[in-house]
Amino acid sequence: MSKKSDLVSVYTASGELEANVIKSKLEEGDIPVLLSYESLGIIYGLSVDGLGEIRILVPKNLAQRAREIIAWGGGE
Repeated sequence: MSKKSDLVSVYTASGELEANVIKSKLEEGDIPVLLSYESLGIIYGLSVDGLGEIRILVPKNLAQRAREIIAWGGGE
């Protein structure tokens, strides 16, 4: 995986299940994924004020392809 500074957010999921489905789809397309989230939201299952949001991060050079996969797969 690239350095975190080489990653961009391509989607913000509203929970862990959605994030993991999208992560799996991207990895099937050979796109490495890092999930970024506030740990409190995951631990307590909160989804208030962004606590349950999970950002899907991918390498900058694969961001457009990742967005296409997400759009085609029914993401956003």
